[in-house]
Amino acid sequence: MANKVIARYLDGRVLKGSSLDVSPNRPICHLREGEGAMTQVRLDELKALFFVKSLDGDPKHVEGQEIEPVDPRLRGSHLVDVTFGDGEKIRGLCTRYPPQTTYFFLVPVDSTSNNVRILVNGAAMQGVAPAEVSDGQE
Repeated sequence: MANKVIARYLDGRVLKGSSLDVSPNRPICHLREGEGAMTQVRLDELKALFFVKSLDGDPKHVEGQEIEPVDPRLRGSHLVDVTFGDGEKIRGLCTRYPPQTTYFFLVPVDSTSNNVRILVNGAAMQGVAPAEVSDGQE
């Protein structure tokens, strides 16, 4: 089954479609826009590749930044804040901190997010830092 993906390029371009061959270990993948032709996507030209539930998303949705301390997704993961070169910030979970490879997967903390997971281009980041899990008390 093809993954729905949104490719966000470093130069601001955006491609939406589906892909079957994304791997952080390969420098390219292929994206099919709708019923159109296959486009070769170079990962080093991307800010990130977003695996999504819907290609349209919900423009009104505000991404949640908190995760419950008992969330099972925390097991074996690190909560991090990724800041991209363009200033965008995403809080998510990654399996290694600090990331050991140029491209790594990040799972958003917001389980209602349209993003299922994100393949981040480390070269597009301004930084990545550990984040604290809130205990829900102020």
